[in-house]
Amino acid sequence: MRAVGTACATNPLPVIVPCHRVVKSDGSFGNYLGGTDAKRALLALEAA
Repeated sequence: MRAVGTACATNPLPVIVPCHRVVKSDGSFGNYLGGTDAKRALLALEAA
């Protein structure tokens, strides 16, 4: 889990490698290089 979290937080290509889809085990959004608002927006866009 830590390796995935670190990869998501430092991924320079989040559009190509969609690490924004990874959420924490407690259901919270966690960190994202593009910011929490961007992560929520991307997840909402994919859910639509």
